Amino acid sequence: MASITLVTGGAVSGKTRWAISYFRTCDNVLYMNTRSELPEDTRNRMDYSNRENEVEWEVVNNVTDPVSCIKDHKFFIFDSLGGYVSNLMRDIAADTKNITHEEYDKIRSIAVNSIIECMDKVAEVNGAMVIITVEPGFSVYPMDNEQSSFIDIMGAVNQRIANTAQEVYMSVSGIQYRIK
Repeated sequence: MASITLVTGGAVSGKTRWAISYFRTCDNVLYMNTRSELPEDTRNRMDYSNRENEVEWEVVNNVTDPVSCIKDHKFFIFDSLGGYVSNLMRDIAADTKNITHEEYDKIRSIAVNSIIECMDKVAEVNGAMVIITVEPGFSVYPMDNEQSSFIDIMGAVNQRIANTAQEVYMSVSGIQYRIK
């Protein structure tokens, strides 16, 4: 049976460390990174874990279409839903500081639909996926319209994905709590 897990929390709360440890003994893991490259501490943590457990993982950076990545693997880490939404905002909105209602709906819809499609593809291969996201409710108060739009979109996307995932964890100060 396929397993979809969402891990949410504030910035630097241990989400990525936990996701790496979740699959630590598994081969055939694809780490889908929405950044241009893995942060050095993440790369070091992953390399150490892979050596200790004698496994190899594949890393794909600059993920802008997560659906196209779901192939040839059984286990997946998507890091991160917040980065993905932020990239969509820059790609879709004419002015990220003044996102229109139509742009908001399009960003939210694309994010939710693509992640749901990823979840369906993982289910087809009877695999497992951990989706890392930021919890906007733990963020600082937004100082401008761009931050406010991001928080609103993330809240809507996180709610939908959390309702669809089999398990949801909250990461606080490096400790993960199962909340679903």
